[in-house]
Amino acid sequence: MTSIAGCSTAVREASGRLSEQCLGRFPCLADRATRSSLCLKLILVLLHVTMVGALFLLDGELSRRIRDYRWYAAIYLVLFLATLVQYFFTSCSSPGYVIDAMIIGSETHTNSSSFNQRQTPSRHGNVSSASQMNSSSWLRQVMELYPPGFSSRSWTCGYCHIIQPPRSKHCHDCDKCVLQFDHHCAWLGTCIGKGNHCRFWWYVFEETILCIWTGTLYINLFISKVMKEWWKDFIAVILLVILVFCLIFLILLLFFHSYLALTNQTTHEIMRRRRILYLRYEKNHLFSTGKLQERFIHLVKGFVETCFPSAALVTAFTHWKLYRPWKNWKPEQNHTHAVILFLVGVVDT
Repeated sequence: MTSIAGCSTAVREASGRLSEQCLGRFPCLADRATRSSLCLKLILVLLHVTMVGALFLLDGELSRRIRDYRWYAAIYLVLFLATLVQYFFTSCSSPGYVIDAMIIGSETHTNSSSFNQRQTPSRHGNVSSASQMNSSSWLRQVMELYPPGFSSRSWTCGYCHIIQPPRSKHCHDCDKCVLQFDHHCAWLGTCIGKGNHCRFWWYVFEETILCIWTGTLYINLFISKVMKEWWKDFIAVILLVILVFCLIFLILLLFFHSYLALTNQTTHEIMRRRRILYLRYEKNHLFSTGKLQERFIHLVKGFVETCFPSAALVTAFTHWKLYRPWKNWKPEQNHTHAVILFLVGVVDT
């Protein structure tokens, strides 16, 4: 018994030293949230490789068909790689944080103020500090976007202690306030917001097409007349069932976020509509222009536009200044709102 206890102690000490060395070489792994995010990403990549690799192991005729139809295999391979690239591209993208928008807005205001001061010198000199100017300019910019009658205290984040623009929310997973917050995606390890919602839609779209195509290949495996061992059919059935569940989830997610894109809404606004003061008394979609063609064009162009994070942050303010939905805002009585609950339930909020 003593020898067994000594061996277990030695193993624990060795594993502890190994983990310390790993954390020393990779400091990012010291955070538990980062480790869980990396594990989920690894699981997702392994799931893709398993689903596609099992086709070649279970279907012996697939290699011959690939040689006959190389263009077919090339398109499938491009889609497979594009989906993985889009996944990592989206997971590494910024959703657009309020603090970054605050810095950009303050720098813009500082540059314009310094230019005006050079043109018209002040009689009293520069008595206020740059930080005070930045905070006051930010407060002025944000409060212009809200309906009249509200104070800045109503929109101050209790965690970041900064004034939140409309449609923003503090994410407890990222510990930051996100512009046009939609949800925090655990599989991507990041929030979905103003800066990457279009990228997220394109990733879900590509993933859905890849899932449908892979499911078709599995169905062809079953209907083929080639004799196979029973264990191959058993493994193929299990993988096909997993694929069907993933496909159902992806289709619902794609339709739901297409609906959000065309109506200019977010998951958070639908789920928490009654708790958001400026949405509580509105009957219709407050931020929708009502033109589906414009929303679709914006969805397509957004994939390119959001490649530049600063442009996405600036757009968060220029769009609001051009289009303020509550110019004649008046509180009304409560109204019932039709919410698509069966779609909202499957979104990973």
